[in-house]
Amino acid sequence: MSTLIILNDPPYGTERSYNGLRLAKSLLGKDENVTLFLLADAVFCAKAGQTVPQGFYNVELMINAVVRKGSVLLCGTCMDARGLKESEVIAGCKRSTLDELTENTLNADKVLTF
Repeated sequence: MSTLIILNDPPYGTERSYNGLRLAKSLLGKDENVTLFLLADAVFCAKAGQTVPQGFYNVELMINAVVRKGSVLLCGTCMDARGLKESEVIAGCKRSTLDELTENTLNADKVLTF
């Protein structure tokens, strides 16, 4: 089975992206094929070099876990609108397009949004 998870919220300030990432990691642990697509402010979930207070969750570490077993795609238009450069993104994450999101949506067995 393949699952497409679409995140829209920033990495911190709300817990939607955090919860979507928790689910992605759990699905990957069950040998599920997972694609994570980051839209809008969620593109910042894939920013490299995140520093968080001790004891606080780190979205960068969670994204790295998804990259190891699944795929992480970022909306290129959203990146441009927010000034996020490809060189600032976690290794293994890929700049993408709406056309690629469309294809992933059509090919996924399940689509979840956060």
